[in-house]
Amino acid sequence: MFEHSKAFSGFAVDDLDRADAFYADVLGIRTSREHGLLTLHLEGGDRPTLVYPKPDFAPATYTILNFPVDDIDVAARELVARGVVFERYDGLHQDEQGISRGRAAGLGPDIVWFRDPAGNILSVLQDA
Repeated sequence: MFEHSKAFSGFAVDDLDRADAFYADVLGIRTSREHGLLTLHLEGGDRPTLVYPKPDFAPATYTILNFPVDDIDVAARELVARGVVFERYDGLHQDEQGISRGRAAGLGPDIVWFRDPAGNILSVLQDA
């Protein structure tokens, strides 16, 4: 029924202006605003993601967006230089940068998590 639909994803934030500044200025994603909503233009605009304000907002307790990169070390250094602070999780081995190195152990991608200004969890990962 929906196999050819141009479906898109979305998530809530508590402050659209702060979200816009973070996604555009810190992460470098092209954004646009229309009808009181924010759109993240991912994959060159082919993968729009809707960001909407929600009055009774609570941050997601899971990763809402994953950003694959070719070199996680370079990406992590650049994010830190832009003021991003990485999450640390009990029981998960993370190096001094905060990166969980799963590839070397055959346990999945190298990955680091951080939060947007609303508290939603995002990740940067390198699989190969």
